[in-house]
Amino acid sequence: MKTPKIREILERFKCLCRFHGWKTSEKDDWIETESGYHNFLWTRNIHPSSFKSIAVNRKCVVREGSSYRVVEASYTAWLLSEAPSETLAKTVFENPDFSKRIALYNLNPMLEGKNLGFKLNCTDSPVFREFEIFLRKELKVKLTPILNPTIDPAEQVVTKLA
Repeated sequence: MKTPKIREILERFKCLCRFHGWKTSEKDDWIETESGYHNFLWTRNIHPSSFKSIAVNRKCVVREGSSYRVVEASYTAWLLSEAPSETLAKTVFENPDFSKRIALYNLNPMLEGKNLGFKLNCTDSPVFREFEIFLRKELKVKLTPILNPTIDPAEQVVTKLA
């Protein structure tokens, strides 16, 4: 079976979103729900300072015909084709505003043909929850949490099981 690329994954997911009554963009990677815009950004990797700048900005471009308008994204998912740096994960974990609005997905193993991905999602975004269900059910990907680099991994497992 051919491994889908991030663009193909998002297109398939956006088709599913329409069944929920959510508005999707034909050309851009956002989904609008009653809770606002859920923006998907994909990249191989990102420098922590660039990430912070984009995360603080929260802007999302919405195309309407031949014109554009800029809106504030309620949530942003970063789809990474390389593992995020420890600094990047730590930035999200340590900033409550970021962790409520930002999810990180390391899709590199999946892009290499494995049924595995990693996630850091502490948001209450229904779109991101549905994206994770889509990855598990439709693409048969097992999502493993990205652990907080500031906490001992053994403590995180205990917390996760409690």
